[in-house]
Amino acid sequence: MSIHPTAIVDADARLADGVEVGPWCSVGPGVVLAEGVRLVSHVVVQQDTLIGARTVVHPFAVIGGDPQHGGYRGEKVTLEIGADNLIREHSTFNRGTPQGAGVTRVGSNGLFMTGAHIGHDCVVGDNVVLANNATLGGHARIGDRVFLGGLAAVHQNGRVGQGAIVGGLAAVTRDVIPYGSAWGNHARLHGLNLIGLKRKGYGKDAIRRLLAAYRELFEGRGTFAERIDAAAAAYADLPEIMEIVVFIREDGKRPLCLPGE
Repeated sequence: MSIHPTAIVDADARLADGVEVGPWCSVGPGVVLAEGVRLVSHVVVQQDTLIGARTVVHPFAVIGGDPQHGGYRGEKVTLEIGADNLIREHSTFNRGTPQGAGVTRVGSNGLFMTGAHIGHDCVVGDNVVLANNATLGGHARIGDRVFLGGLAAVHQNGRVGQGAIVGGLAAVTRDVIPYGSAWGNHARLHGLNLIGLKRKGYGKDAIRRLLAAYRELFEGRGTFAERIDAAAAAYADLPEIMEIVVFIREDGKRPLCLPGE
């Protein structure tokens, strides 16, 4: 363990082996820093926050800050961050609220670039990338392997399914399906995240079937409800399409992001 002389570490904080707390950092009460966590310098970990192993936090990030919620009155709420994340300068991750789940959860292996913001009660998956100044409103749910471009913003209670990509500057006011590609202001669905699928190892045949299913869902005949049922029957053997069907059928609090809307 290495704590710089200028750092302030609360007596109630728990630091594991190999933790590095750099110059001018502040670590508050109820904070747990797992093995190998590194706070580079000028980092504030306010309180009641768990940071997973080997996560690195860069200068001027504020982690575990109070929720930005008018009804918050100082109740005990928490933030949980997984392992092997890279959190860059000026990022802000807020704790949960009593009105919500009481906890904000962030997965592992994420990259959160300069100025990224995760609001209260959000649930963020593994291998997520938030580019510079990307923002998640309170209660947002972000699946695994999602990429949010710079200055993109997801509305409160919004959902972005796993494997999706959201373009820079997009205002995401509607839920984005798993593996979808959404961009624009306001964001519209523009197909599937083909780059992400290829990087994940999907072959040409698999991608061709996914594209065919996408076209049937969003460009086929009949009502949207009829097309969902038809896709569920025709592609029951395709887990990715079934995941999209389940995502659409869930009772999301935001409308669905659709092509051309």
